[in-house]
Amino acid sequence: MSVNVRIPTILRTYTGGQSEVPAEGATLAQVIDSLEQSHPGIAARVLDDQGKLRRFVNVYVNDDDVRFESGLQTPTPDGVGVSIIPAVAGG
Repeated sequence: MSVNVRIPTILRTYTGGQSEVPAEGATLAQVIDSLEQSHPGIAARVLDDQGKLRRFVNVYVNDDDVRFESGLQTPTPDGVGVSIIPAVAGG
């Protein structure tokens, strides 16, 4: 499945400055693997040492937060948009 991934500014050094990049995969895990193949180093910024989504990185498939769906196993049908959004904290 081909999807379009929106990349936050902080991760654009891995995508050559591109704000959106294509990726392949039927699940979010496969999409992240595809991103890593095309843009080495990006997966380490999204996944922790155990291969789970980092605590302060939010990922959406279309408008659905994957933490409330199936996590890395969330389906990514052809044509959906995936957004990687770093959490913002502060006061």
